Amino acid sequence: MPTVITHAIVPISIGLGLGRKAVPIRLMAAGAIFAMLPDADVIAFKFGIAYSDALGHRGASHSLLFAAAAPLLMLPFKRFFGVSAVKLWAFLFVALLSHSLLDACTTGGLGVAWLLPFSDERFFAPFQMIRVAPFGISAYLTDRGVAVILSELLWVWLPMFCIGAILRAARYAKLKT
Repeated sequence: MPTVITHAIVPISIGLGLGRKAVPIRLMAAGAIFAMLPDADVIAFKFGIAYSDALGHRGASHSLLFAAAAPLLMLPFKRFFGVSAVKLWAFLFVALLSHSLLDACTTGGLGVAWLLPFSDERFFAPFQMIRVAPFGISAYLTDRGVAVILSELLWVWLPMFCIGAILRAARYAKLKT
């Protein structure tokens, strides 16, 4: 898995690129939280739930069904976010989906259970270039931790900065026409 902070960079970059009018700050913050949310499944380890279990790490909380269903819980709060129900759902869906997509691009773990509850199969992307992050903050003070951070900067932060910049440039180009 990428670090939890790296997961948040996807909706933040998209939100900053599209601008506050399209993605109000409250929605961007919710997107960042939703992008990190699937890793709450590590709590399962404390209850003896195995990594490979449907409720284990990269299991149900990383599925497409979870990514589609969890944003529905926020629809009653659309006025708080200042956007339509469709925009609220779509932004939070993308934020959640980005989490499992990034996890599928890592160099370790058991893969992502995208198809739960319909299949227990776990998947990786055809390319795994993001170094898998260690559990525990102290592990980032090691050579491996530094390699993980550099990998995330190269394969997630830099591309998301570019995507955000392209979205922003497109927005300004549209304003000038």
